[in-house]
Amino acid sequence: MANTYTQLLIQLVFAVKLRQQLLPKDRKEEVHRYMTGVVQQRGHKMLQVHCMPDHAHVLVGLHPGQAISDLVRDVKSASSKWINEQAWMPGRFGWQDGYGAFSYSRSQLSVVANYVQHQEQHHRKKTFR
Repeated sequence: MANTYTQLLIQLVFAVKLRQQLLPKDRKEEVHRYMTGVVQQRGHKMLQVHCMPDHAHVLVGLHPGQAISDLVRDVKSASSKWINEQAWMPGRFGWQDGYGAFSYSRSQLSVVANYVQHQEQHHRKKTFR
């Protein structure tokens, strides 16, 4: 639609199935790049992503043409399929059902992006569980 402007800043958080620590730390940059590609292919803007061994944080500028639930479904299904194709671990990798989605104002963007980027420091003080 002409002359439409949106600013939808959303942080998505979702866990590995059974909150197992299955995402290899030495492969997280590859997972970040893959998830970024999925987000961008759906017309959204990746602002920050960080995967811990047992969960992921994805901060996006959401395009209003796709529902949050559809984006999460796409990111989780595509990334789990791709991770399984890489054969980094015995057995099957999968994401747990559900997710968290949190909206932010433009004034909060740098704080939230910093929080997502520095997940390892954050979880030294407080576990994901």
